[in-house]
Amino acid sequence: MKLVRNALWLSACWAAVLLAGCAGNPGASAVGSTHAEVMTESDEPDSRKRARIRLELAANYFQQGQTNVALDELKQALVADPTYPDAYNLRGLVYMRLNDNVLAEDSFRRAMALNPREGDVLHNYGWLLCQQTRYSESAAMFARAMASPTYGGHAKTLMTQGLCQVRAGQLVEGERSLLSSYELDAGNPVTGYNLANVLFQRGDLTRAQFYIRRLNNSDLANAETLWLGIKVERSLGNREAMMQLAGQLKKRFGQSREAAAYDKGAFNE
Repeated sequence: MKLVRNALWLSACWAAVLLAGCAGNPGASAVGSTHAEVMTESDEPDSRKRARIRLELAANYFQQGQTNVALDELKQALVADPTYPDAYNLRGLVYMRLNDNVLAEDSFRRAMALNPREGDVLHNYGWLLCQQTRYSESAAMFARAMASPTYGGHAKTLMTQGLCQVRAGQLVEGERSLLSSYELDAGNPVTGYNLANVLFQRGDLTRAQFYIRRLNNSDLANAETLWLGIKVERSLGNREAMMQLAGQLKKRFGQSREAAAYDKGAFNE
C-alpha cells in the first residue's frame, strides 16, 4: 500500500501535525497533576522563561528546516530548565528528522516522565513507534493521546493512526480511522488522499472517486492526487474524466514520475 510520497506535502503536513502544541502554552499544567492551575506569566520562573524563549526559537528553526540550529537552541533551553517537557518533545522531533530513533525515543520518554498526560508527546511518540513498525505500541500511544481530557488534536492523531494501520496491512481499521479524521477535518489533503487510496485499494471505487475528486478540484491537487484520480476514473470506465485529469497531469507536472507512469500505461503502480 502506497502512502503519500510527495516530499513537499509530507514536510508541510508534519511541520503542522507534529509541531502543533509542542512549543505552545509551556507549563500549562503542573507535572503529574490532574487538576493543576494554568501557569500564567507571573508564575513562570526565570529559568523557564529563558527556556521558553529558546524553545520558540528552536521551533522556528525546525519549521525552516535548520535542524542543527534548532538542536543547538534546544540544548540551551534544557540547560536553562532541565525539567521542561516541551523542549524534550521538540528534541524528539528533531532527532526523528535526523533519523536517530534512539535519541528521539529517549527525548519522548523524558517528556512523558515529566508530563505523562501531554497528548502531543504521546502522539509524536506513537508516530515514532509506527515508523519502527512497532504497531501495537504505537496504537497504545495514540489511544492514550486521545484519552487525555485536555488534548485537542484528535483529527491529526486519527489520521496518523490510520496511516499506521494501513502500513500494518489493517486496511479496514485504517479506513475507519481516516474516515473519522476526515469527519473532523475535511480540509486536510493528506487525510483525503489516503482515505481515497485505501478505498481504491479495497475496490470501493465510487467512494474513492468522491474523495479524490474533491481533492483534485481544489488548489491542493498535485501529481500524486491526479494520478490516483486517473486510476479511479479508469477503473470506473469514465474515459472522459480520466483524459481530463491526464491532461492536467501532463500540463502541470509533466516531469513527474506519475506522468511517466501514465505515458507507459503503468496503471498498477
